[in-house]
Amino acid sequence: MPGQPDQSAEEPSRVLNFGVQQYGGQSQVANQAVGPQARAVAGRISVQAPAAEQRAQVDALLLLIERLLEEHRSALPDQEVPRAELRRLREELDEGSPEPGVVRRALDRLTAFAEPAAPLAAAVAELTQLLQSF
Repeated sequence: MPGQPDQSAEEPSRVLNFGVQQYGGQSQVANQAVGPQARAVAGRISVQAPAAEQRAQVDALLLLIERLLEEHRSALPDQEVPRAELRRLREELDEGSPEPGVVRRALDRLTAFAEPAAPLAAAVAELTQLLQSF
């Protein structure tokens, strides 16, 4: 072709492709950047401390979970660790801006410990759902 340099079939293409290609499947993509010196910047993700009314609901559920931990003590394989997780969760929620990872890990651990006692598991699930709504 006129105007283009000669390129043999054995020589690799000098054209750079910075596109993204996907074939089939499902994809969930967050921020991304493609190409030389590209940058993708995401905003800081945070969990807000609950408002006064929401905090009252959270406190009531925390007290319920604490009571259920005592009532179902014999069904639980470990009695101390769930209480420690509950204490950690309470402390984190008292912070001005709770760390989402700390809250999530405490809830995940409480959920796992609560499985043997259905009422306790239901209370932890309700607390989890409430905290996700903030």
